[in-house]
Amino acid sequence: MTTSFTLRGLFQKAGHKLLTERSSALVVLMAIMILIFWILGEQGILLARYDIDYLASSLEALVPIALLALAEMFVIISGYSGIDLSVGAIVSLGGIFFGYFVQILGMPVVLAALLTIFLGALMGLVNGIMVGYARFPPLIATLSTSYIYASLAMVISGQAPISGSKVAATNELTSAIILYNVAVPKQVITFLIPAALISWIVLRWSNWGHRLVAVGTNEEAARYSALSVGRVRCTAYVVSGTLCGLAAVVNVAQFASARPDAGMVGSGMALPAITVAVLGGVVIRGGYGKVGSVFLAALLVTWLNAGLLVSFMGSVGPRMQLLALGVILIGAVLVNTFTTRTTSGV
Repeated sequence: MTTSFTLRGLFQKAGHKLLTERSSALVVLMAIMILIFWILGEQGILLARYDIDYLASSLEALVPIALLALAEMFVIISGYSGIDLSVGAIVSLGGIFFGYFVQILGMPVVLAALLTIFLGALMGLVNGIMVGYARFPPLIATLSTSYIYASLAMVISGQAPISGSKVAATNELTSAIILYNVAVPKQVITFLIPAALISWIVLRWSNWGHRLVAVGTNEEAARYSALSVGRVRCTAYVVSGTLCGLAAVVNVAQFASARPDAGMVGSGMALPAITVAVLGGVVIRGGYGKVGSVFLAALLVTWLNAGLLVSFMGSVGPRMQLLALGVILIGAVLVNTFTTRTTSGV
């Protein structure tokens, strides 16, 4: 009896540590992964060296996936089986709008970017109204809008990228800057870090962030506390759309072209973003998530993908990236399920 009670207590403590200190676990896992790839690179087993310059250049892929993972974080925390499958489609349609504003209408880049972010928020608002007020299941609501936004991107663009000198000039937004003799993509500092910092402040310190956690943790208790559950949940999707709009601007600047399939090509952007959010410790049933852990999870996945890319020739590398994402998602869900059960004493 005493032994059973002790073991249960140990499991609860271990689960609490794993969930609340996910950042520490991710840092250790990342260090091990980098060491392994570095050794393989130095031994000439990889197709290229896995050194600090390569890691820095690969951060270009970090920005959009981290922004979308943060978008998923807010939606998942809101509860009601929250998920946003439309993030990739919003990036596609938002990118087309940004390219049209800059190249066709000749708008200043900053104004075009702000309008694109605003339109992303409006697309998120559509999701939010359907989920928060009309009580659509999030999976169905965001899947349907994903089809709509992706289709509009194709129709508006005539199924062709919007390109030209003005759009190409936006690449300056994502050019590299030198930090301690290492070339780091500019968008990490100008876009991602401010977005992550604002997300942390909003989630950790604002009244809205506290309400979001309360709604996601226990919807009925939130109602008894006179919280507008529908409004709070709706605004979570607005925040998600806003971050998607920002990711659309970054995506166009990176490729110096507005592609109508930017967020939907291949496996799309939605599933990797969800994977990163869950790996970062966001509890899939809602009510818990940390910006720092999600950021580290995005960094881990980015550098893992970079390592796999130089481990295999041809198209095998990208295929292995998909395999790794699938394994990571399964493992992250299992870990999160275990930790939430042990911390709740179930």
